[in-house]
Amino acid sequence: MPRKSAAGIQERTATDVVLFDTYSVVFRAFHALPPLSTSTGVPSSALYGFSSLVLKVLREQGPSELAFAVDGPSRTFRAERYPEYKAGRPRTPSALSQELERLPRLLEAFEVPVFCTPGFEADDVLATLARRIAGTGRQVLVVSGDRDLLQTAGERTRILFLGRRAQPAELYDAARVEARFGVSPAKLPVFTALVGDPSDHLVGVAGVGPRTAAELVARFGSIGELLAHLDDVSPAKLRETLRQASERLLMNETLARLHDDVPLSTSVLSAPLTESSRGRLAAEFEALEYKSLLLRLERLKVRGDSAGLA
Repeated sequence: MPRKSAAGIQERTATDVVLFDTYSVVFRAFHALPPLSTSTGVPSSALYGFSSLVLKVLREQGPSELAFAVDGPSRTFRAERYPEYKAGRPRTPSALSQELERLPRLLEAFEVPVFCTPGFEADDVLATLARRIAGTGRQVLVVSGDRDLLQTAGERTRILFLGRRAQPAELYDAARVEARFGVSPAKLPVFTALVGDPSDHLVGVAGVGPRTAAELVARFGSIGELLAHLDDVSPAKLRETLRQASERLLMNETLARLHDDVPLSTSVLSAPLTESSRGRLAAEFEALEYKSLLLRLERLKVRGDSAGLA
């Protein structure tokens, strides 16, 4: 029988490697938790929420290895092609900026790979990692609050999608993605091209909702095929609307599709937690005054433990 985690998520498949969409988790933690700071006034809520979630996932999933992906400071190919990509997002609050300055030190304490590829987003890096690791026969879990990563769902890859605020996390495999959106994971970029994505400032087609988009994806499979067979689309009003939006639709599909072949900085794709990393994390938690996390960390199984959880 499937068991349920403390978050109420049904577990059917063992997890070998967990991949974290770092900034996505940190930003959600910052906005979900009340302001926290150390006794010296250093903001600490985002890193607390991030660390808490990482420990929770590791405890519940019991992977043998993990890795992190982060966005780089340089412009991505998407922003180069479409300057309005992700336009309108609010500036990073000062308190969060202070925490982001400490984030590399916290990640280093895990002693596992942290990937960043200039010109690409962390999503592309995660898609590449998921494809390569799953290709070795291991089961992968990607943790993110970005729906774009649902594209990576497959036979050996699941996504733990983080809800906003108090919304529970949702576990997606390929079947659940198709049940939710009416299209397979690989066709999500086509679906997004039609309905748009406000978070990335991708403008969809007026009058095309999720149901119509799913029907068009099922019939044509790609924006190129849809535009090549517009005469087969009815009613005439929809056909003309699609024709007028043709350039934008092609661009949307390109921007929405993740790259799973980006160059990576090392051939070591993931690594286990060790006694060494547990000691370094404990030191970080002490410095940030995360007393409640110290016990959770102590009970967490790492390489070298023989009895599992305490």
